[in-house]
Amino acid sequence: MKSIKTSLMFVGEQAGKAEEAIKFYISLFPGSEIIDIQRYGIGEHEPEGSTKMARFTINGTEFMALDSHLDHQFNFTPSMSLHVECESTREIEEIFQALAEGGSELMPLDNYGFSQKFGWLKDRYGVSWQLNLSD
Repeated sequence: MKSIKTSLMFVGEQAGKAEEAIKFYISLFPGSEIIDIQRYGIGEHEPEGSTKMARFTINGTEFMALDSHLDHQFNFTPSMSLHVECESTREIEEIFQALAEGGSELMPLDNYGFSQKFGWLKDRYGVSWQLNLSD
């Protein structure tokens, strides 16, 4: 096995927002960058310029993303989320606030017993995030 990567497909109301989401995510996490973005061209089955396939890193971990304007019967779900271990109270609070803007809090930042500070949210693109303050 060569590798396993998380792939995010932006569908429904989020179709066409893959690149916007990627740029938002890499702005929040150090050590993040866009590796490559391939776009649909004229005459392809998706709108011209939308993301055919993108590769990017968040804090050094590689992800993939794409847009699909087809009528899918699914979208992102909180049952699959990105889990982030934060190193400071300031870091977790800043990242949580930025990701929650335009999204929804599933579990506000708090002490839940299993963690001194933990929060779960869905961002403005529908992607689910769990943020935990490392011990």
